[in-house]
Amino acid sequence: MLISCAAYQDGEKIGDIEIGQIADYLQRPNCFVWVALRDPNAAELTDLQQAFGLHPLAVEDAQGGHERPKIEEYGESLFAVLHMVEPDGGEFRVGELAVFAGRNYVLSVRSHADKGFQDVRTRSEREPDLMRQGPGYILYALMDAVVDRYFPLLDVLEDDLDLIERRIFNPEGVPRQNIEALYSLKQRLMIMKHAVAPLLEGVSNLSGAHVPTLCAGIGVYFRDVYDHLLRLNQTADSIRDTVATAISVNLSLVTLQENETMKRLAAYAALLAIPTMIAGIYGMNFEHMPELKWRYGYLFSLLLMAGLDLYLYFRFKRARWL
Repeated sequence: MLISCAAYQDGEKIGDIEIGQIADYLQRPNCFVWVALRDPNAAELTDLQQAFGLHPLAVEDAQGGHERPKIEEYGESLFAVLHMVEPDGGEFRVGELAVFAGRNYVLSVRSHADKGFQDVRTRSEREPDLMRQGPGYILYALMDAVVDRYFPLLDVLEDDLDLIERRIFNPEGVPRQNIEALYSLKQRLMIMKHAVAPLLEGVSNLSGAHVPTLCAGIGVYFRDVYDHLLRLNQTADSIRDTVATAISVNLSLVTLQENETMKRLAAYAALLAIPTMIAGIYGMNFEHMPELKWRYGYLFSLLLMAGLDLYLYFRFKRARWL
């Protein structure tokens, strides 16, 4: 579906145009066309492939989707794929943004994602000095918008992790629920990691020693995107390490709770063993046994069992087994 198609010259918007008019504007000096699509069909991509001369492999990637984030050069044009991660209930939904950028055109293809980039277009149109940089600047603006949307998602993961850590040390916490929550968080974190980490090398190339012609003069902007990606990647690594530690701590606490339970059971078993032993001995009914005919033998045996159990109880209590 076509979202917008506009022509720009010398940093100023000429106006919205039709797909069939693209060829006329591409021939104008200092003019470029910016087209935005959402979940396009094959016919729409084919029309724009012919209009802009897009590489068929790049078009195939944009149409097929499920690509790894990357930035590739095709002659004098660039093709970038970025993951658009959006919250969906308690999970993350992954869409894609494919961007074709050439000398006089920019084509963005958004797939399986709700939030668009009208704010990017509006902000860019208010800055004609930057728009004069051409399609390279538009590529930066789109990439920067996608990367900036990752920060709130990582903040959510950090908040969830803090909540789970408090539940781990809560005596009323349920260890199984904590483990499930940690693994759910880890899955969402890996989605973020897969969106961020592959872009580091590609964005670094756009601001390094061998900058593509399309990005000449604006390398500092891509360096800013690279810094953001680096910070996101480091934060994701830190959260991942903390999640691994939290899982280990939770399992250790489960083991400690099991040990405490076993100690209590052993203590109660010892308390029962004393009267059981005495009752078992005097329940054998041998004819010649001491104290069988003693008037106070029954009371004495009860007091003996109670006394020994009280002694063991206080010893176990002092040892914190009870």
